[in-house]
Amino acid sequence: MDSLITAAGQALAAGDPLGALKRVALRDDPPALALRGIAMAQLGDFARAKDLVKRAARAFGAKEPVARARCIVAEAEIALVSRDLHWPSKTLDAARRTLDAHGDRLNAAYGGYLDVRRLLLIGHLDEAERKLGALDPAPFPPALRTAHALVVMGIAMRRLHARTARKALADAQRAARLARIPALTAEVDSASRLLNAPAARLIARGDERMLLLDEVEELQQSKAIVIDACRHAVRHRKIELSLATRPVLFTLARALGETWPADVARETLLARAFRARHADDSHRARLRVEMGRLRKLLAPLADVNATRHGFVLAPRMAREVVVLARPVEEEHAAVLALLSDGESWSSSALALALGGSQRSVQRTLETLAANNKVQPLGRGRARRWTSPSLPGLATMLLLPQPLPDH
Repeated sequence: MDSLITAAGQALAAGDPLGALKRVALRDDPPALALRGIAMAQLGDFARAKDLVKRAARAFGAKEPVARARCIVAEAEIALVSRDLHWPSKTLDAARRTLDAHGDRLNAAYGGYLDVRRLLLIGHLDEAERKLGALDPAPFPPALRTAHALVVMGIAMRRLHARTARKALADAQRAARLARIPALTAEVDSASRLLNAPAARLIARGDERMLLLDEVEELQQSKAIVIDACRHAVRHRKIELSLATRPVLFTLARALGETWPADVARETLLARAFRARHADDSHRARLRVEMGRLRKLLAPLADVNATRHGFVLAPRMAREVVVLARPVEEEHAAVLALLSDGESWSSSALALALGGSQRSVQRTLETLAANNKVQPLGRGRARRWTSPSLPGLATMLLLPQPLPDH
């Protein structure tokens, strides 16, 4: 490998893409194409970067399997950053096996972290945690140890394990200082701001207040019945009752939780659950049916009693009933939560992360664009969507995982 290629590689490792391009910008040999592609990715031109890395992989061919595998890892990184979440993970797995077989454990491990980060983005926490457990960051340089700590932190935050997340953040900060890469330091700083921002809103006895992630964790371990509007579930200690597929029942449960220990008028429940401005006998009959279903579902935790004016929750063992909601709530909060990371997302990637249909996501994006809450970039299949990071906007750490049937 000649001196220019070596110098360009060192510049990229130090986070200096312009320095790398100065050395290889006019060269079209395979190593130079690969380095140019990585440099363009660091500068944010993902379409050009993807094209250059693919050209490099084809040029290396089967005779240079290690170099070709490194290009595949680089292509996977570009796909992740540009939120192309449908990128085939089997191709990355094959490249990692090739690198590991030839002794390039550093790039093989980096490919593993890319795979785990993709799983984290689409909400597959169990699989992400399993694959992360097979990666030992100890032998690797500070940049890779930083990546490991950030992934640990991301999983811990989605699990609502604040102590684990804070320890991982401290590890990431120490490793980033040793790495001395500005982009990596900025990523760690962004993660720190997310961890210290309001994670949820507590509604109890008619009052509201913001909670940090540490307080959310404490609440989940308390003796209260928690009606979780972030993940559409009702919890008490180790008991969790999911209502993710039963929106009417969850709406009724939340209404009862927000006014506890007082009761909720039937007219209020009809308006919230069925959006009935002028309720008739059929609406009242349906309310009785749905309250019966809710009573049966919540039986392990609480009774649902009828009162003169409506219904009230009566906890069996808990001392209190509270509602946990996102800091800011609106109709399309889940899409905005994903877009708030500052990256540009395709509608197909958003659908994959949310476990929904691409057409439904496209309709949501069109509605948000009409209200100037998101911005489209590009046209046709190349279109991406971004959103400004607004203060107080719900972050993706409290998004529910995709349902098993999707």
